[in-house]
Amino acid sequence: MAARTGKTRCITCDQEKTAVTCEGCLQLFCYDHLTEHRQELNKQLHHIAQNCDHFRQILNDQTTNSQKDSFIKQIDQWEKESIRYIHQTANECRQILIQHTIKNIHQIEINLAKLTDEIREIRQEDDFNEINLNQFNEKLHQLQEQLEQPTDISIQQEETSFIDRIRVLVSSGKFTSAKHIHSNSKWQQDGLTLAGGNGEGNQLNQLYYPDGICVDDEERRIFVADSSNHRIVEWKFGASNGKVVAGGNGWGNGLDQLNCPTDVILDKNNDSLIICDYGNRRVIRWSCLNWRNQQTIISDIDCSQLTIDNNGDLYVSDYEKHEVRRWKQGDKNGTIVAGGNGKGDYLNQLNYPTFIFIDQEYSVYVSDSGNDRVMKWEKDAKEGIIVAGGQGQGNTLTRLSNPQGVSVDLMGNVYVADSWNHRIMRWQKGCREGSIIVGGNGYGQQLNQFAYPHGLTFDQQGNLYVIDCDNHRLQKFDVNI
Repeated sequence: MAARTGKTRCITCDQEKTAVTCEGCLQLFCYDHLTEHRQELNKQLHHIAQNCDHFRQILNDQTTNSQKDSFIKQIDQWEKESIRYIHQTANECRQILIQHTIKNIHQIEINLAKLTDEIREIRQEDDFNEINLNQFNEKLHQLQEQLEQPTDISIQQEETSFIDRIRVLVSSGKFTSAKHIHSNSKWQQDGLTLAGGNGEGNQLNQLYYPDGICVDDEERRIFVADSSNHRIVEWKFGASNGKVVAGGNGWGNGLDQLNCPTDVILDKNNDSLIICDYGNRRVIRWSCLNWRNQQTIISDIDCSQLTIDNNGDLYVSDYEKHEVRRWKQGDKNGTIVAGGNGKGDYLNQLNYPTFIFIDQEYSVYVSDSGNDRVMKWEKDAKEGIIVAGGQGQGNTLTRLSNPQGVSVDLMGNVYVADSWNHRIMRWQKGCREGSIIVGGNGYGQQLNQFAYPHGLTFDQQGNLYVIDCDNHRLQKFDVNI
């Protein structure tokens, strides 16, 4: 609590006495006022404890009254509407069936009366043979079948759902659009170094040309694809050193090795990392519990970067085929969702695609680095839309130069790491000109500078995280709401 000193002036009574330094506030107190100071600290601690108890009560109330939550209400409303629709449709089908059954029975009764009259007439005439008997039997059999299994009615169940499906979307791995970003949001211009920043190297406080990033806001940790160290490193918020969680055993394709990994996803549902193992031309799943439990998901692919959507489908950019493919679980070949028409600058082409982002509508945003533009490919689209750059390489506000990391907010504004211009830009939806949100102060290692930024992402509060590749560090820029 306190360190003893010689005689000096007490901060409270301003008298020269033997004083003690409080290690918390570094002020000097005489013994009498040190006791008062400790009593005040105890009051403050008690107040904090009361606030904790109050918050716990709020938390308990939220748990016990979760049915009042707006999301639960939406689900309840969907359930009521769906059940009402199901009941309505079932009742309509019952009425149609009942009415048709009555009509069918009435028609059978008419036909049965005719058959009975024919039998009575031929019996009275006593003029019949085996042919007549067979005809009568056949007619009677037809009437019985019409009663038991009418041929003009059936039940048809369509494969397509006749009610709107509802889903609760929980982001996994890379965050989707941060909810606190607005078109007028601004960020601190000086970044805070969260990982690396101690020069290039392979020590636990260093990075070596890092590339992709994944932020786990819930657990307050970050995963970095430490490319030239052939490893994935986990950094806790505020930690001075990272922890190797995949690779780190030199470059190679062994069970415990990676070769220039460029991107990483945290798959919480499967307690594993999904890694773009660029140098080994594969995408692998690396268990967080057992590094030996490694699985190659996709092989023989010139993978550049990857991401995942809320359904758990994986998206991978292929820089040699100039395309992005979606891989559902169990897929062998994947499905092209962007590019795939060879290298080029037409709207249905890409040129060395790198980072990708998937929005809530499953549109694919691609940093088309060779064309110095960002493209948006809507779901099932045959060609993309230019949403940033596309005016040729340059450093004006209408141009990009080798774009890398990309993210999109809920309003469709695009955020891109303009790598060779050493800046992060925002392109508001529909605009042909972007704005610089951080960086743009030339190549350098100051806190407001970048040296070829690569991966970027946001946390749920809207804070920005950028991989500053050639400075071998990860920077955080706090949002000013």
